[in-house]
Amino acid sequence: MKVAVFGNHVNPEFIPVLEEFFSFFRSAKIEINLYKPFYNFLIEELNYSPYYTTIYHSYSDFDTDNELIFSIGGDGTFLQSVQTIRNFDVPVVGVNSGRLGFLADISKEEIIYALKEIVSGKCSIIERSLLQVDFGEKTTLDFNLALNEMTVLKSDNSSMLKINVLINGELLNNYWADGLIIATPTGSTAYSLSVGGPILTPGSKNFVITPIAPHNLTIRPIVVPDHNEIKLEVSGRGTHFLSSLDSRSVNMAFSNSIKVVKSEFTLKTILPNGHSFFNTLRNKLMWGIDKRN
Repeated sequence: MKVAVFGNHVNPEFIPVLEEFFSFFRSAKIEINLYKPFYNFLIEELNYSPYYTTIYHSYSDFDTDNELIFSIGGDGTFLQSVQTIRNFDVPVVGVNSGRLGFLADISKEEIIYALKEIVSGKCSIIERSLLQVDFGEKTTLDFNLALNEMTVLKSDNSSMLKINVLINGELLNNYWADGLIIATPTGSTAYSLSVGGPILTPGSKNFVITPIAPHNLTIRPIVVPDHNEIKLEVSGRGTHFLSSLDSRSVNMAFSNSIKVVKSEFTLKTILPNGHSFFNTLRNKLMWGIDKRN
């Protein structure tokens, strides 16, 4: 068996967990294809030498024989792993090195148990939809898919944006707002949630359209089926606005429209036995902390 390991930065306090993690694979004689920048960080910053068999630098030299991808970090690192590796045939496992995440939800306390369950096949696969975005112009973004959301935001002054949203060519609404988010079910627990959007389960076949600080208080988030094409026409004072895919952003001219559809690819994520979206939701949002519940 061969697995890939992706990471960015972890705190020195996480070294004992890393030792358990890499020792497990060494003992099980499982090959590790390790991300080179993460290897460099562990060697140079933490003075820790991890077990590995091969190295990769990006999607161009990623070993397609890998059966799993382990992302070590938080949800941001998980998103970065998708952008860096770009292989939708290999399921991704999120190992959390800090606070509990929605994507990186395997905690350090259960790392060995979770690894044993996953390697032995005692786990479930969740397929997550992605957004495919056509910016209508050449941009510096060479990867036009997003796992969480696509966002438009004002950039060069304090004036709000006017955002016309069309669903399959039919006008949904003219939004006057600081911005707008189009989120997948996965992204419904990220930026969209923080500005009042609803939570969707990962298997929901929908997108969430959530305005950011709308001028009209009657405007509310709306859920639409993900087989629709969503078109955004953005205007405002100045010349440009900011558009982002997950953590990557680019300045765009007001003269360009944006088209958003569901990608033909889905991202496979792994949950070991005993894990579920609802359990993670309760823990992350601290539901039930009030004993009256």
